[in-house]
Amino acid sequence: MTPAPSPTASRPKPKRKPLLRLELRDLAQVGTRSFLSLLDCATVIDEAVAGVLQHLYSAHAEIPPVRSITLILRPMPGVAYTTGLDIDNDHKEIHFSTDYIASIPLARRQREMLGVLRHEMVHCWQWNARGTAPGGLIEGIADYVRLRSGFVPPHWKQEADGDWDAGYQHTAYFLNYLEERFGAGTVMGINETLRDKEYDEAVFWKALFGKGVKELWSDYGKTLKKPDDGDNAKTNTTVITDGPGSSTPAGAA
Repeated sequence: MTPAPSPTASRPKPKRKPLLRLELRDLAQVGTRSFLSLLDCATVIDEAVAGVLQHLYSAHAEIPPVRSITLILRPMPGVAYTTGLDIDNDHKEIHFSTDYIASIPLARRQREMLGVLRHEMVHCWQWNARGTAPGGLIEGIADYVRLRSGFVPPHWKQEADGDWDAGYQHTAYFLNYLEERFGAGTVMGINETLRDKEYDEAVFWKALFGKGVKELWSDYGKTLKKPDDGDNAKTNTTVITDGPGSSTPAGAA
């Protein structure tokens, strides 16, 4: 497992610190009141930014020039999503459902809110191969950061059924396997390689690892099989200790 960076290590920082905003659409909502009572509004967004950059970028990497991030709490279906303003994509908005917050069991509500926020914050900062990266990889990187930050929901399972780019925790655990197999900074390298070129699956993975992604996915699947299971892959849960607590998955972004 990759150790947590030393507190004294050089932390990645954007060239300019973005303006951080919190917008509350309805103070009467249970979800709004839970957010205000369970989280420190003065620091929670800033801490999410720092936590994301720590897992996406090395100290001197090229970081997207995000100018502002507005966290909007409002009643809406679903969980959360992140978008850029039409007139300027460097201004980001994270929309977080107060209905969803209110539905979370109280014992898990604080950690779940932190987990969703961490996932969505990744979408403010990650590269996406000029918009050509697979959606499953984009969502997988977001849940990988959530995983490495310690916000692991109880229902997440480590499994290798289906395609590697099914997204969310399915792909997150695969990325975590690559990080542990090839060493610290592997997923940073994946993200940074998505910066300035369009995505070509046949070229992308072999350039980074000397193997195609389907072969890497097969290798990963073999690590999840018990010696006496044959073709019946086991499912595992993995606890990551780089960060504080556990949580459940963010919604579509």
